[in-house]
Amino acid sequence: MGGDLTRGGLPGGPDTAGTQPGAEPRPAGTPRIVGIVWGLLVLNTLGSAGAKTIVPLPRSLIQMVTMGALVAAFALALAVNPRLRIRASAYVLLLTLLLVPSVISSANLESGVGALFRCARLALFIGTLWLLSRWWDGGLTFVRHHIRMYFAVLGSVAAGLVVSPGAALPDLYGGRLVGALWPLTPPQIGQYAAVIIGLTVLLVLGRRTDRASAAVVIVPSFVLLALTHTRTATLGLFIGLALAIGSLVLTSAAARRFFTWAVLCAVVAAVGFASALQAWFLRGQSKENFSNLTGRAKVWDALLAAPRSTSEKLFGVGLGDKSFGGLPIDNSWLAVYNEQGLIGVTLVAAIIIVLGGVALLRPPSLQRACAIFLISYCAIASYTEAGLGDASPYLLHLALAASLLAAPAEAAPLSMPEVPRRHIPRWARRSEVT
Repeated sequence: MGGDLTRGGLPGGPDTAGTQPGAEPRPAGTPRIVGIVWGLLVLNTLGSAGAKTIVPLPRSLIQMVTMGALVAAFALALAVNPRLRIRASAYVLLLTLLLVPSVISSANLESGVGALFRCARLALFIGTLWLLSRWWDGGLTFVRHHIRMYFAVLGSVAAGLVVSPGAALPDLYGGRLVGALWPLTPPQIGQYAAVIIGLTVLLVLGRRTDRASAAVVIVPSFVLLALTHTRTATLGLFIGLALAIGSLVLTSAAARRFFTWAVLCAVVAAVGFASALQAWFLRGQSKENFSNLTGRAKVWDALLAAPRSTSEKLFGVGLGDKSFGGLPIDNSWLAVYNEQGLIGVTLVAAIIIVLGGVALLRPPSLQRACAIFLISYCAIASYTEAGLGDASPYLLHLALAASLLAAPAEAAPLSMPEVPRRHIPRWARRSEVT
């Protein structure tokens, strides 16, 4: 069953969509422009801070591109959905509620005028998701958009590695892979690679793409993931896939075979390559540095020990750059607590709990497995990465999970045109009687 993920073809081609066993029918009435909007959201969440690029890019220019992408995404979504038709979504509703403490805390300008700018960005991001929710029908359309866009981003990383290996593997990051054409950090690249690897593996198990097309995505993405030495992304990938495939074990023979081979390969790798895996995992760090999570624990302790007023505890200090004392927080929960307070933490926890609960209540399916993978990956990454409280790739991953868990829209019943009643003259009626 063929299907090119990088071009968006369905298994077997467009002429056979919906005719083969297991084929995903093409969603009716989903405009191509929706994929463009999703791609612009991906571009917006790439960020503007990262490694030094081959051609120096001013941060103001990068911010103009990313923010312009969000404005264009909202405008295109509004143009394709002018009647503002939306679907009920607990996920987007909770995000909308999260905007309230963000605005309240940012209005104090304790984090500067940039906090209000970030609130406006978050509002546009959420508004675009509301407009796109019209096409959230539990299908795999947005999964393919997701894979294609992040594969294109990884393509730029690979191009930078080929053009200038020294800039792509700088000593500043300990020889870890960074974006040499667009400023991307190793955790970002690792996150994008892990997510599209996991989704592509699940599409192969669900027979929604062929193995050759999947290998084109998985193999180079796995190489880039290994070059980033990103432990969080690697653990999130394996644990997320284990949970997702586990949800298919009872209903899919392919999932059972894959799970068995994966366990066997993991045991062989753990025995035969233990020293190499340990060296890759430690990244040359001492055990003490590894135990305090590369200095993250010190920042977390200082953040929790800082004095706060009641208002700051409830609503936070306003949206910022996810740092404390000039150092990155690198924890979604503490970043949300710092910027949106306990109310924000409660809402973010509700997002994870609601999405996870809905996924567990759904019957086994490929869509459910993809959603479980995305939710579990974001939950694992939230421990050492920030992003659940602001417009970020993590919120976009969870939006994709919400689209996969949405119930298919019921088709409107066809209304038959009312046939006008023909008048029969009285003399004709008499003749029929006689």
